[in-house]
Amino acid sequence: MSREEADRLLARIGAEHEAIESSLLALQDHAGRRLLEGAELSGTTRERWVRAERTVTRLWADFDICTQALGTAREVRGRRRTPAREDLEVLSRLLTEKSMVLSGGDRLAEHVGWPELVERMNDGYAEVLDVVVAADAVWSALPARIDMLSAELRRLSELAHSVGVRPGEHPAGDDLEQVTAELTALRREVISDPLAFWHRNGGSSAPGGGRPDTGRYDTAARALDDIRREVDAVIGVRKDAEERLIGLRDVLSRADRTLAEARTARGEVLAKIAASEVPAVSGPPTALQEELTTAAHYRRSSQWHRLSPLLDSLEQRAQEELERARESLSAVTAPLAVRAELRGRLDAYKAKAARLGRAGDPMLTERYDVARRMLWSAPCDLRVAEQAVRRYQEAASDVVLPRQSGPVDRHPEGGTHRE
Repeated sequence: MSREEADRLLARIGAEHEAIESSLLALQDHAGRRLLEGAELSGTTRERWVRAERTVTRLWADFDICTQALGTAREVRGRRRTPAREDLEVLSRLLTEKSMVLSGGDRLAEHVGWPELVERMNDGYAEVLDVVVAADAVWSALPARIDMLSAELRRLSELAHSVGVRPGEHPAGDDLEQVTAELTALRREVISDPLAFWHRNGGSSAPGGGRPDTGRYDTAARALDDIRREVDAVIGVRKDAEERLIGLRDVLSRADRTLAEARTARGEVLAKIAASEVPAVSGPPTALQEELTTAAHYRRSSQWHRLSPLLDSLEQRAQEELERARESLSAVTAPLAVRAELRGRLDAYKAKAARLGRAGDPMLTERYDVARRMLWSAPCDLRVAEQAVRRYQEAASDVVLPRQSGPVDRHPEGGTHRE
């Protein structure tokens, strides 16, 4: 090499040496490395950190060798302002040839040059940094979040216990116990084996290329949200239990009254309507009344976790019972409604005939009396009565319509009618 080539190469190698030293010192001071050195590791993290520690030892040993080689090259270059031929030959050998001897490991000795040594050290540094950065990222992300969730879990457990949501007594209490055990185990595993919770980015070869795997933590957090909603529901029951019980009693009372009315109406229908099928009316909902008594007992004994699902069920079934009672009343009174409709229709046609001055028609009068006698006597045969009303309607139409075809005259009271 010429003097200029030697100086340029020496400067470049010096810069590389300085960069390697800075990287090794930064790795030495990295918080993740200090945590790894002081932790009781297990699993994947323990295996990789054991290898990484050996790599760190080798890196410092290789750095010492390249430091010595660089020092020797600088000493040779510093002998003269203008290096002699033999100095340039020594520099060429030191800087461009495999002049450094590495030993240790499974090799007795290995001769390498600057490019090979720098590449070897870069690979080893990246391997160690990948372990350190990944472990530090997991430890920075998960334990603090687990601790916060655990604190929230403890507060929720105290609140749940106060309203009777306990393991063995309420499903949410069992869920609380399971989530507590899961968070305890998760924290222990994260601290001892952080790399088991590291998700590498596909195809990325950069140190620390990935993200913490929060799958188990997220599942526990969602379970805690579900439990919180259940506990809130139980607390809500405690706040409005009395009002809901009063509402239930009112609904069931209305259902009882409606059924009693239906039974009374059924007797009336059977007495007043002939040839009609009248459905039977069931008795009061005794099972719901018994469960309502149980709900009141739960409230007095503050068993809110048992009262909550019972009230939900009772409210739905009580409303269904009221609807069933109303349907029963409608079904029972349907014949009376039909009779009332026929009566109204008969009177409407009679009023129409009267307005047109035909109320005194003998045929209309006879058919009206027949229909009225059927509808206002008991028992009433609805089928026959309907036919009588229809005959009166047809007769009224036959009598009234011909008169509607004549000229329009002034009614004596100031109105108009057709002759």
